[in-house]
This record gives sequence, structure tokens and C-alpha cells, in this order.
Amino acid sequence: MGIKDLLFKSGTRAFLAAARQARDYSRLDLLHGYVYARWPYLYIGVGVGEHPLARWIQPLLRAVGRLRPPPEPGGLAQSYHGKVVTTAAARQLVSVGEAVRFENLEQIIPYRRARDLILMNPEHIVALQCPCRTARADPCLPLDVCLIIGEPFARFIADHHPRRARWISSQEAQEILEAEHRRGHVHHAFFKDAMLNRFYAICNCCPCCCGAMQAMRNGTPMLASSGYVSRVDEELCIACGDCAAVCPFGAMSLTNDAAAVDGELCMGCGVCVTTCAQGALALERAADKCAPLEIQALLQGAAGEPGAWEHQAMADQVAQRDLAPGSD
Repeated sequence: MGIKDLLFKSGTRAFLAAARQARDYSRLDLLHGYVYARWPYLYIGVGVGEHPLARWIQPLLRAVGRLRPPPEPGGLAQSYHGKVVTTAAARQLVSVGEAVRFENLEQIIPYRRARDLILMNPEHIVALQCPCRTARADPCLPLDVCLIIGEPFARFIADHHPRRARWISSQEAQEILEAEHRRGHVHHAFFKDAMLNRFYAICNCCPCCCGAMQAMRNGTPMLASSGYVSRVDEELCIACGDCAAVCPFGAMSLTNDAAAVDGELCMGCGVCVTTCAQGALALERAADKCAPLEIQALLQGAAGEPGAWEHQAMADQVAQRDLAPGSD
């Protein structure tokens, strides 16, 4: 075993190697990304105000923030944000089975940074105990519902959080997605500038625990719509109120005769659709919202329209080496 093996785990080496190849990725981004992935429970716990150190760290962070240049419109949401995805779209992300690269997805991820979908070793999936849920005094269960997908992220998380992370198969990931959807939770594909400016995880979020949904309620636009909106068939609707009771975003209400959808609040998650016993709800493409994140459609578009998307097999010898689940 060499000095590098003693000082750095294989996941850390792969993360550093990928960072050297990432576009527009500074040393400050690298430090930020390492801290975020190495200590996510402290990072998220302080962010949502639940960690015991939050009362001391948050004022320090605000003071440091005042020394920096004024933030761009969108602030934090420009660097860390989620894209709502339907269960079908989330299943595609955990079962794509091939390395892919799609860059600059402005029409899908409408933010300045962190809008690349790059999947290296996408069959490498780790289920991590959710930092948002773990931070809460009375969290929703189960905890291990955050899916870290592909390299160098999966190995990094597995290496540094062996007690809170476990390797799972694509089939197990799909089962987690289905179970969380049945619980009324929302799938968010998360992107972050410090995480190599790209997609790295699917979190299965509940309104009571999720830090991003908490930020949305406080006016920080950290989540992008799925690209769909729920529509009501008033002939089938019996105004039972089940959809309003389960909507994670408070977009459903009741009139005298039927349910009503607030198109501004609806994020197109589909929770209400599968809850409705009458079949009165359906997701429709919303022309005024960003396009859906559906990897099979991206792949088909890349195959049918050369040059429309950058789609290439990823070959990175450093990240490939020693990254198989269970290897040392």
C-alpha cells in the first residue's frame, strides 16, 4: 500500500481526478465539494438550522457572505438545486446502464451553473441515510433513501460514510423510488456547483424534512419543475380532497364541485395522480415550464439529431480503477 492509499481513499482520489477535468471548477469549488460530501450531516444540519452548531456557524457564514461580491439573481439556488422528476423519469436515471454525457441543459435545468448530466459508472449506486431527515428530531422513515449515482460520487460516499451508506443494485434503487412515491414523497434530481457542476443524486423528499422544500417555502427557488403540471378531469372528480391532502407543494385545493390546481405552485411530481382513486388527475406537459429531465428522450434525441446533444461514452481510467462496489 502506497502513501496515496494511506492518505486518500479510492473515492477521494477519483473525486480529485474528476475535479481536474471539470469545466469551470475552481480550487474553492473543490474545497467546498469535499467538505459537502465528507461532512454532509454537519453541512445540511447547519443549513436547515437543526444542528447544535448552527447558532454559532450560521452568523459566521452570514458575516463571510457580506465580504463577498453581491450574489447573482437566484443566490444559493444558482449553485445548489433540485429538479423534480416523475417516478418514471427517476427510474430511468437509476437504470440507464451506460455512461452518458449531456452538457449545458439550460432548457431542462434553468440555472447558471450545475446543469450537466454526466453519468460515469451509472450502475454504481449508494443508498445514503438522508442528511435532511437525520437532522430532524422526529424524522420521516426510512432514512436511507438518498440515492448517490455514478462516479466519483458513489465511491466517495461509500468510503467516507460506511455506517450510513450501502451499495445497492439498480433494481433496489427502483424499489426505493416506488416505495417513496407511495409514501407521497417527491423525487428530486440534485445538482450542485461544488459537486463538479453536475447531477450526483436523487433524493426522495418529504415536505416536513427536506431542506430544499423548506428553502422554497422561505422564498429561495431551489427546485425546478418537472416540466409537467397536474390537470383535473372535472367529470371524474368527486371533490373528495385526497389530492389536496397529499400534495407536497400545496398546489391542490377544492372548489364546490372539483379539485383545482394552482399552476404556479404545482411542480408536476405526480403524487396526486397516483393518489386519486377516481383517475381524475393526470400530468400534462406545461409549455411555460422547463423541459422534463428524461434521459431516454435525451438519448433518443442524440441518436436521431446529431449535434443536438453531446452524447458520448465516458472513458476515464482513473475513475474506473478500484471503483467496483465492494473493492478496496
